[in-house]
Amino acid sequence: MMTTQTLDLTAIKGRQQKAWSSGDYGKVGATLTVIAELMAEAADLHPGERVLDVACGNGNTSLAAARRFCEVVGIDYVPMLLDEGRQRAEADGLAIDFREGDAEAIPFADASFDVVLSTIGVIFAPDQEKAANELMRVCKPGGRIGMANWVPDGYVGDLFKTIGKYVPPPPGLKSPFRWGTQDGLRELFGEGMGSLQTRRRTFVWRFPSARHHVEFMRGYYGPLHKAFEALDESGEQALKEDLISLVENYNRSGNGTAVWPADYLEVVAARR
Repeated sequence: MMTTQTLDLTAIKGRQQKAWSSGDYGKVGATLTVIAELMAEAADLHPGERVLDVACGNGNTSLAAARRFCEVVGIDYVPMLLDEGRQRAEADGLAIDFREGDAEAIPFADASFDVVLSTIGVIFAPDQEKAANELMRVCKPGGRIGMANWVPDGYVGDLFKTIGKYVPPPPGLKSPFRWGTQDGLRELFGEGMGSLQTRRRTFVWRFPSARHHVEFMRGYYGPLHKAFEALDESGEQALKEDLISLVENYNRSGNGTAVWPADYLEVVAARR
């Protein structure tokens, strides 16, 4: 039974990697920079600390840590995003070691880092327990694990529910939004966690229109890009209209543009 589950999770991760490699998540990630900066402050980074950014994408959180004079390594399993991160670091004159790596098998020894961070990244690892164990393993005793995780009862939770009506997730796959709850975090980190501090924050997306946002995400956000590819023409149109309606339901701009909240959980856990 365990072998079947492992094979399923391996196949799912392979599909996820292809999804995140499609489009260009870097374009989406660039809109989320403020989340990474706030995360760096919440984790109380000190100059000289050794920091690991897991599922780093194109480097938002790695850059935030490097700006605070930390010694930074960023890992991701999408080479294109790592290349973008290297270009951003070079442009800003920051020294960051970007390496290919998997959140479920972090390529470092136990207790290698003072701080381990992940901003909207590790939550998508299919084997959540393994990913949580890896975050704890590479963090030094007394160190911190900082995360920014979408909550289940916000815009992004509703976004994934809407996508799921057209392209359902694999049966039995645990929701990434488990990471956006205190109960889920306690289950995942278990007794290795000494303390847990969380704060619900609101990120505000700002786009010229709801339709523009949907087209932008369709082009650049891998999971949505792949969802549209899996549908026929009528399905594509129906999903598009549902996504536009979803943004409009959240929209608070009042002037024809799209300005709406997307809540996430800011997490700082202490390693026992």
